[in-house]
Amino acid sequence: MRKVLPLFLLAVMQLFAAKQLSIYFIDVEGGQCTLIVSPSGESLLVDAGWPGFQGRDADRIVKTAKKAGLKRIDHLLITHYHTDHVGGITQLAERFPVANYIVHGKNTETGKSADYLQEAFDRAAAKGTTTIVKAGDAIPLKGLDIKVVSARGEVLAQPLPGAGQPNPLCANATRQNPDPSENARSLGFVLTYNKFRFVDLGDLTWNKETDLVCPVDKLGKVDVLLSTHHGSSQSNPPALVHSLAPRVVVMNNGAKKGGDAGPWKVYKSSPGLEDLWQLHFAVASGKEANVEDPYIANLQSPGGGNLLLTVEQTGRFRLLNFRNKFEKVYNAR
Repeated sequence: MRKVLPLFLLAVMQLFAAKQLSIYFIDVEGGQCTLIVSPSGESLLVDAGWPGFQGRDADRIVKTAKKAGLKRIDHLLITHYHTDHVGGITQLAERFPVANYIVHGKNTETGKSADYLQEAFDRAAAKGTTTIVKAGDAIPLKGLDIKVVSARGEVLAQPLPGAGQPNPLCANATRQNPDPSENARSLGFVLTYNKFRFVDLGDLTWNKETDLVCPVDKLGKVDVLLSTHHGSSQSNPPALVHSLAPRVVVMNNGAKKGGDAGPWKVYKSSPGLEDLWQLHFAVASGKEANVEDPYIANLQSPGGGNLLLTVEQTGRFRLLNFRNKFEKVYNAR
């Protein structure tokens, strides 16, 4: 009996762990790299960070994937073809197997740099399969509902379940100059796990973000928002952020990239916000536009410290700062 009870308890603990959603915000010094591990153990990596630096970002991704118990990346979603998002794909593919690649199509930009990035993607993706998605499509990940809300310059045509109401915030919404770059083509999605909702819009820029919530709010409220475009002023209109009304914002900025004071203030003034977390202390924004030290994964650069979001079946979630082991629990609503 003494041998059976510990084994039984271990089985219960493993079963509980299997029902947990994990989202690792991997520090790639101002690029994007987010690893999602579903309750079933299936993985979705969003973007691959920068190239160069002796494979720094690829090494950080592989280390995190192994920490999560993965032997491969099931899906690698590339939000758009910019160096800080897709540039690390060659080094990653050399170090860790990737089964399927998810994109909005081919690179919409032209020129030497754009051609190089497309060729790098094509070489890596040739070892797996590639899926092209559009706004409104679902990304299959067992145990999760992941809906594409923006892709290749198009946004969701029909509101998500529970959304669709006229948005009073649109009365004061402004527009910026049209953005012809890949940023405005970013592949963005809303992830739902029971009561919990998470949104990642890549580097989607101001006008396209506004189109998602004006004149009708097509997204609804979320629990956690990953800052769009690293917290850049080219993105994050108040109409979008305040419509989402996130309980928590995670800013995937670098020490000298993103983390702009304007968006920081938009986040902090968002209705219902409980906390803002940052991957880096944003040097240019000063103390007045950075959160308290416990909520920052990296106080200096180079960093390498990650944030981990875990979500229980009930919708209760917690965030952990790997640098200082500080964590905070947010009860389900």
